[in-house]
Amino acid sequence: MLLGLTGGRLLPSPRRCLLHCRHIKSAATAASGVGDGVLSAFRSICGEDGVSLGEAVREQHGKDESVHRCRPPDVVVFPRCVEEVSALAKVCHKHRLPIIPFGTGTGLEGGVGAVKGGVCFSLRNMEQVLDLHPEDFDVTVEPGVTRKALNAYLRDTGLWFPVDPGADASLCGMAATSASGTNAVRYGTMRENVMNLEVVLADGSIVHTAGKGRRPRKTSAGYNLTNLFVGSEGTLGIITKTTLRLYGIPEAMVSAVCSFPSVQAAVDSTVQTLQAGVPIARIDPEFLDDVMIDACNRFSSLSYPVTPTLFLEFHGSEQSLEEQVKTAEDITQSNGGSDFQWARDTETRNRLWKARHDAWYAALALRPGCKAYSTDVCVPLSRLPQIIVETKEDLIENRLTGPIAGHVGDGNFHCLMVVDPNNPEEMHRVHLFTERLARRALAMDGTCTGEHGVGLGKRALLCEEMGPVGIQVMRSLKDTLDPNSLMNPGKILQREEP
Repeated sequence: MLLGLTGGRLLPSPRRCLLHCRHIKSAATAASGVGDGVLSAFRSICGEDGVSLGEAVREQHGKDESVHRCRPPDVVVFPRCVEEVSALAKVCHKHRLPIIPFGTGTGLEGGVGAVKGGVCFSLRNMEQVLDLHPEDFDVTVEPGVTRKALNAYLRDTGLWFPVDPGADASLCGMAATSASGTNAVRYGTMRENVMNLEVVLADGSIVHTAGKGRRPRKTSAGYNLTNLFVGSEGTLGIITKTTLRLYGIPEAMVSAVCSFPSVQAAVDSTVQTLQAGVPIARIDPEFLDDVMIDACNRFSSLSYPVTPTLFLEFHGSEQSLEEQVKTAEDITQSNGGSDFQWARDTETRNRLWKARHDAWYAALALRPGCKAYSTDVCVPLSRLPQIIVETKEDLIENRLTGPIAGHVGDGNFHCLMVVDPNNPEEMHRVHLFTERLARRALAMDGTCTGEHGVGLGKRALLCEEMGPVGIQVMRSLKDTLDPNSLMNPGKILQREEP
């Protein structure tokens, strides 16, 4: 039973409470770096089972899906409501203990590592959908609610939340990292879809970024505090509620796949399709290079031509879709596209998309026993062909395995690096490659990350991207909201913490 919350329906979570450990006595306490008095205060707030010093629990909360090494916190707490989050934060503030928010651990840049120890706030027990307003197309959720869980909750309403980063991430975590992904061209990123946030600041105070309970479709009132916290990666506060835009489920969907003789031809087709007013919905559309297509063919027993390939999806009415598909097919053919396949029913659409859905595992199958690491950049659309060609040449020259998948509609692409983590020389080559890739994007007026965030891995690159004045403004904001640098220290901004 969640405390202090009465308005929502509880979403089932198979992992709920599985990671709670009982009280560990003074020997472990002394080793943890957190004193008995602080632990007693934590337990008085969220109960015996809401505080864990267990090694396995701490290690699970000290890593994400990235290649960064595990940095476990000293203690993990499991608050059940915003009042508990606030009370725990006040204890941490009093004792100058670092605070690291944790959602589902699906990040890709080391954003949850406790680089200075401290207290991990695991938010999975806050898993209620609090306020749904179907007539206004919005909903408010707690940080334990994931993307799939929300859409399952909405199934009978005719609404859905379309932002899809791939992983079943928590929605507040998606806001904290400014996630986007598969539907960004049609529906926008998290930045466009978050209407309001409830945030617990470093001193335990609670702020509502658009005003408490407010959910207008637009506003011009004051500074945009909501977007300040979207993408802040837990360095300014803990997001405990987010109010999101919802959309009507499309009447019909059509998927299409088309092969091209070159990356340039695939990009030209995408730009011309968007210029023609065709509302491409998914995956912006998605691009797989020849290496990735070959890997997917092998892994999924498919037979797509081993050339650059676009995967598209269209949403709309039955009548509008016929016109959209015809326009897209004409454009792709004028750019040398071939093997244009399209499907309307769910089963066939899923079969067309199988290559894309299995891309991660297909890449891993290229080198059994190795690990996958995904890095991303984003450039203006016109520069996408050039950066992909140069990146492929870089991979070959440096003997690296890195199939490419890209959201052609917004200039964002990923290299799925397949590496042997036990080979220091190879890991060093991968590190140097990712830096060259990011700097290549910066030289083309792009960004070092379109979706994954900065975390630990791209702090130096952020300085190059923003310049000294931009970084100083960010530091001033950080110092104002978190003067003791307690909130997820060591992330985003590259400097020595006090």
